[in-house]
Amino acid sequence: MKHFHLLLLLLMFALLFSACGKKQLEDPILGGLEMELKSDENIVLIETDKGRIIIRFYPDEAPLHTENFIKLSEDKFYDGLTFHRVVTNFVAQGGDPVGDGSGGPGYTIPEEIGHKHYYGGVAMARRGDAINPKRESSGSQFYICLKDLPQLDGAYTVFGEVIYGMQVVENIAVGDVIKSMTVHKGKDVNKLIKE
Repeated sequence: MKHFHLLLLLLMFALLFSACGKKQLEDPILGGLEMELKSDENIVLIETDKGRIIIRFYPDEAPLHTENFIKLSEDKFYDGLTFHRVVTNFVAQGGDPVGDGSGGPGYTIPEEIGHKHYYGGVAMARRGDAINPKRESSGSQFYICLKDLPQLDGAYTVFGEVIYGMQVVENIAVGDVIKSMTVHKGKDVNKLIKE
């Protein structure tokens, strides 16, 4: 019995210390997402009429896409654009200055395909293989996965994930406006959620 109590005590300490350094973000859809969020990593806050969405990036796996999305956000490229395509149980897509899926900043990004399309994943749209055999991504059009989409794995670059605001994403409709996108640091995430 003495060994059992000692083992139980050690297990409790291990669980306590394993939670240190993690941030807990409450999101009614996700329930509470626990993750490592570095204080100096870049995150992007998307402001919509329906609420806030916070995205974190995969800079090691998709550095070109991460850098591009951050630059466009800093340059206010996305401010005032709309979500032009929303398909239930599939994706919410935005970032097209034309507003119909045909526009962009005038360049593409070399593919960095690797991450899977999980619920809340953020990826770049692209033209089909017939006219885009290198699978280069659109320079600005992005989509957020409304469920796991394994049929898209290996075909598009997933460069980030929604860490807060999936209930907002779930309610996005065609024509909803991206009021602004701003770049912040991971250490500011709790302040952004509470504002």
